[in-house]
Amino acid sequence: MKISIVGTGYVGLVTGTCFANTGNDVVCLDLDERKIARLREGISPIYEPGLDELIERNTRSGRLHFTTDRAEAHKDAGAYFVCVGTPSGDDGKADLQYVLAAAADIGLAIEARPDTPEGTVPPIIVVKSTVPVGTNQRVRAAVASKTSKRFAMASNPEFLKEGDAIHDFYKPDRVVLGVDDEAVGEALSDIYRPYTRRGNPIIIMDIPSAEMVKYAANAMLATKISFINEIANLSEAYGAEIENVRKGMCSDKRIGSQFFYPGLGYGGSCFPKDVLACIGMGRESGTELQLLTAVHEVNQRQRRTFIGKVESHFGADLSGKTIGIWGLSFKPRTDDVREAPSLTVIEWLLEHGARVVAYDPVAIETAREQLGDRITYAAKAMDVLSGADALIICTEWSEFRMPDFGAARAEMITPVVFDGRNIFDPEAMAAQGFTYYSVGRRPVGVPG
Repeated sequence: MKISIVGTGYVGLVTGTCFANTGNDVVCLDLDERKIARLREGISPIYEPGLDELIERNTRSGRLHFTTDRAEAHKDAGAYFVCVGTPSGDDGKADLQYVLAAAADIGLAIEARPDTPEGTVPPIIVVKSTVPVGTNQRVRAAVASKTSKRFAMASNPEFLKEGDAIHDFYKPDRVVLGVDDEAVGEALSDIYRPYTRRGNPIIIMDIPSAEMVKYAANAMLATKISFINEIANLSEAYGAEIENVRKGMCSDKRIGSQFFYPGLGYGGSCFPKDVLACIGMGRESGTELQLLTAVHEVNQRQRRTFIGKVESHFGADLSGKTIGIWGLSFKPRTDDVREAPSLTVIEWLLEHGARVVAYDPVAIETAREQLGDRITYAAKAMDVLSGADALIICTEWSEFRMPDFGAARAEMITPVVFDGRNIFDPEAMAAQGFTYYSVGRRPVGVPG
């Protein structure tokens, strides 16, 4: 099938590349000329393990194309996948301007082509962007305002984890398709069958339910993170060890263990935005979402609680202090710093007079776009420690887990570590001569 992908952000680029890799003819549209030029050269604008190789292979084979030309992208497509951004406004509501603009463009393209005969599946407009319930109706209206010819609508929410997106696409837990017509569901199922041969379900449902699924799933995962962080803080207050509590709790099969790791809270492009969008939808419908409002508040407070450990140790005036940061991305295996806890921590440090030196394996450039030259960026993890009064760990990259503690201690002015991801054992850190703070566990080696 010829597939048009609107948007070459994280979702669009991964989706288009994976579809091309199973034999589809895919054109990816983006209005950013610089981004398209780089993609044509095989340079991905995002960091995702395995993606560069797939882009290069499928571009070379002629199955994957990149363009800024709407007419070229949309000509004769059997399916149009809308994968543009839906950023949150100040009120938490999703901004749909890019979705509706894409819909209008697609409507013009459908109007310019021959009408589809009755009894056959017309061009399918698939909204893959995460959008509030009811958006497909607005997209349908926007397309219909540009054409009187036949088209079909579908909702196909994405469930890609940054850092594991290729794996998630090829081996999905499920594929959700929201459709109004059984034939449309079958046509889209055919596109996804190469990825579901091991029995992973394709779940076909009505469009509003499909629109809600992504929000409901992310809200649940965000709730788990905020819950374990509250329990961690309570455990720490009473001298309990959160790792012991977590193991005892998660051994209950009804609870499970995923997303039950205490830390600095969630970040990234999905959880914060989707939780706020749910709260916004509730406000619009007169349905107060007390639980999700608390989930968001707990998450934001968790960062301040962790910063409080730094303030308690050093005081509020950090003038003359050098603080090292390990990890800038909101999680490992991505260069995404959107809503990253590291940015909140760094802003506080700068506001209170500290000099900040940071290292991340892949997110230096994306962080620089946010922070500019207000901090120093190190080329290696150990470079962060030279002359540092403390180290703060914000992201649990694998390369941070087994450092040379002796060399680290020798480089630092004072051997103080604030571990926002609990990657080290407290007793081992105390034995190495460190003052060590973590989340939900008693600090060790604290003077006095």
